[in-house]
Amino acid sequence: MENTSLLIIGGGPAGLTAGIYALRAEIKTAIIEPAFPGGNMLITERIDNYPGFPLGVSGAELAEQMKQQYLGFGGEIISGEVEDIAINGERKTVRMAGGKEIQAYAVIIASGSSRQSLGVEGEEEYTGKGVSSCAICDGAFFKGKRIAVIGGGNSALEEAIYLTRYAERCYLIHRRDLFRATAYLQREIKKYSQVIPVLSRTVRKIEGDGNRVKALSLENKETGATETIEVDGVFISIGQKPNTAFIDGKVEQNPAGYIITDYRMQTSVKGIFACGDVIRKSLYQVITACGEGAVAASSAEKYLSDL
Repeated sequence: MENTSLLIIGGGPAGLTAGIYALRAEIKTAIIEPAFPGGNMLITERIDNYPGFPLGVSGAELAEQMKQQYLGFGGEIISGEVEDIAINGERKTVRMAGGKEIQAYAVIIASGSSRQSLGVEGEEEYTGKGVSSCAICDGAFFKGKRIAVIGGGNSALEEAIYLTRYAERCYLIHRRDLFRATAYLQREIKKYSQVIPVLSRTVRKIEGDGNRVKALSLENKETGATETIEVDGVFISIGQKPNTAFIDGKVEQNPAGYIITDYRMQTSVKGIFACGDVIRKSLYQVITACGEGAVAASSAEKYLSDL
């Protein structure tokens, strides 16, 4: 079994910032990340409101800089998915898929959030066969293809913009008659001729030939008519849910599953902290996640020094 002083679950902006602060405090630190360090930043084409970048910065570039800064201080990134945390007094044992276990005295949960599912016929059948919730992972498979992005918030519009680098045509489908994204993103999306807004429609079914997605069946909410759009891929972006399955019932959470913390990012269990998109808060942004990561690391440092 591996041992470390501080284990951070999640390598997005909150987790990477927490890692940087912890390493600067000379705490032995490791991050567990199931995919690519950077979290949801990776699908953000450009970030214009992060201080220090007057011309903006791509989410992927900012993520890479954060990762390199963390690694530059001697940090470790462990690839894998966390399945459970066993709490035995001061020691916390994190169990990963495949059976690997890592023991730590303090844990920071920065596992972020993931996309919600539509819950329609064909979604499960064609997941991995044209249905995706990760543009950064799967976008390149749709070069020159027709795709649909489902959703009307910031994430959906950011994903549609990102996918224009690959797709010939991108239908942006939203169940309401207006997008919910920021005014800035609504202006930006108009610059991309490949993106075709399809408003006041709900997805009824994802159709295919058994091997790949072929079309979407939509309901026009204004007329009740059924419409079909031929597509090769469907990217679902209808909201977020916290990635907390491995800790459910072990720390205090709200009804939606978000972890409740105090101003120090301390959860209801001593030695377990949380930050970023996994916690209950009023604003979900890269800069707030970074600030929370710094606070969580500072609180973990104090906790460890008092043991």
